[in-house]
Amino acid sequence: MQRHMPIGYRLVDGKIVIDSGKAEVVQKIFRDYLNGASLIAIAKELTTAGFPNANNKPSWNHGSVGRILENTKYLGDSMYPQIIDKGTFELVQQQRKSKNKKLARTPEINTRKNQSIFTSKLKCGECGEIYRKYIEHAGRPSEKSNWKCKRYVYQNRVHCRNLFLTGKDIENVFISATNKVLSRMWMLDKEKKRKPTKMTVEIKNIEERIKELEDEKRFSSKELAELIFKRAKAYYSISTIDDYDYKTKKMKEELLDKEPLTEFDEELFLNIVKEITIYKDGKIQVEYINGIIVEEEHEIRKGE
Repeated sequence: MQRHMPIGYRLVDGKIVIDSGKAEVVQKIFRDYLNGASLIAIAKELTTAGFPNANNKPSWNHGSVGRILENTKYLGDSMYPQIIDKGTFELVQQQRKSKNKKLARTPEINTRKNQSIFTSKLKCGECGEIYRKYIEHAGRPSEKSNWKCKRYVYQNRVHCRNLFLTGKDIENVFISATNKVLSRMWMLDKEKKRKPTKMTVEIKNIEERIKELEDEKRFSSKELAELIFKRAKAYYSISTIDDYDYKTKKMKEELLDKEPLTEFDEELFLNIVKEITIYKDGKIQVEYINGIIVEEEHEIRKGE
C-alpha cells in the first residue's frame, strides 16, 4: 500500500476529496484491466502519455499499476470517498488471482525480514541515484554490509564516490534529526504558502471539446476517452497534492508526548521520514513527510 495519498484524491480544507481528473484515470486503469489489457501494457500507455505516478514521475511499471488495482482505499472508507465500486474491484481481484494461478505465480510478500526499511528511502545527493545495500563476504565470519550509491560501481567502474553508510549510521542520523524536531515542535506550526492552480490554454481547449462531445451525446467515442485522459494529465502537471496540513497533523500525532529518542524506532521512521539525502562532504538531509528538512553532519571515517 502507498504511504501517501493515492492518485485520484486531493486535500481541500483538511478534508480528502475526489480529484475528478485523476480519478477518471484510476477508473480507466480498472476498466482497461478488466477489458484484457496487461499491467505492462497499461504501464506503457501511462508512461507514454507522461502521466505522473504516485511519486510524481512519468514512469510506470507493472508493480505501480498493480498497486493501483489492489488499493482498497478506492472502495471508500471513513477518510477516502469511493472511486471504484465494489463489484468492479472484486472482479479485478478475481481476474488477477486467476492470471497468477494460470502463470503459476504467487504474490511476493515484502516483509521487513526480506526488505530493509531503508530501501528507497536513501538518495545520493551527488548523482541523484538511490542507495543500495551491498553485502561483502556473505556467509563468512567477516560478513559486513554497507549502504552505497547505486552508481558506485557501474559497468565494472567506480562512478560515484559518495559516502558509505552502515545501518547503524542511518539509525543515528534519524535519531539525531528527530530529536531536533522534538525539541522544536514549533517548526510543525509554520503555515506553508500555497500557490493557486491556474487553468492553461491547453486545458481550456480540452474542456471545451469534451463539452462539445458530451452535448452531442458521444459518450462512448474514442476521442472523448482520449481527451479525458489528456485532461487528467494536464491538470496533474500543473497541480500538486496539497496534503501539507494532513501530513503535519500526522507527524504531530506520531511525535505527541515522545521523549527524546535514545534508540532507533523503526515504526516512527517508516511513518514520518520521506527521504534521506547523502552528500560526500558528510552533509545528510533528513526530509520528513510534510517537507520539513533537518540537516545532520556525518563524521567521515578514514578511507572514505
